[in-house]
Amino acid sequence: MSTTLDCTAPSEPGIARTPDHQRVHLVLMLALTFSTGVIDAVGYLGLDRVFSANMTGNIVMLGMALLGGEHLPVARLALALVGFVVGALVAGRVLRRAAPGWSTRTTVLLGIDSAVVLVLSLVLLRFGVHPADPAGSSITSGLAVAMGIQAATARFIAVQDVTTVVLTSTLTALAADSWPGGNAGLWYRRAAAIGLLLLGAAAGAGLLRWHITPALLLAAVIIGAVAVVGHRVARS
Repeated sequence: MSTTLDCTAPSEPGIARTPDHQRVHLVLMLALTFSTGVIDAVGYLGLDRVFSANMTGNIVMLGMALLGGEHLPVARLALALVGFVVGALVAGRVLRRAAPGWSTRTTVLLGIDSAVVLVLSLVLLRFGVHPADPAGSSITSGLAVAMGIQAATARFIAVQDVTTVVLTSTLTALAADSWPGGNAGLWYRRAAAIGLLLLGAAAGAGLLRWHITPALLLAAVIIGAVAVVGHRVARS
């Protein structure tokens, strides 16, 4: 019996989910939701109609493209899907034996997420890319890998109704059972997640009028800040 328990125990200590930690996790996941809006605005408006985080939209567009949809970037859509899956797969393997809550592994994964977005923003600043250029596929795919890492990490942290990358279920819950007579805290949480994704997309679109790089830099800074704050709070 003891051998079995040793084999399945997490490889590192976790942080207890106190109410304070839960509140911090909620705020941090909402911040990541805002950054997701920024990155998806960059992908769709700046890199030829491809989402880097919203895979539901990509799958729908890919289906339309395969059966007659005109001028849809089939290759980029497919590569974004593959990149997202790879990122989520890597993060899932890293977190497989991690303890619940925020740990060094979640910090490292979000740090990698931020670094990928930062490097891609610097590449765009140095070399630039036209939406029609084949190089755009590598940027889109790289962003999708970063979003896959983020989505898997957010899923592991498990803040209810805040996945950071998709809000269909959040919107459904908001309409179906949050208000009136439900949990007001959940209503505000769900509304905040939807509003922040909307604001993030607006911010990304606005920054694109200047240049594509500032939008990605903003997202990278937010993700990096989330990693640092989450780690420091967990260890405080």
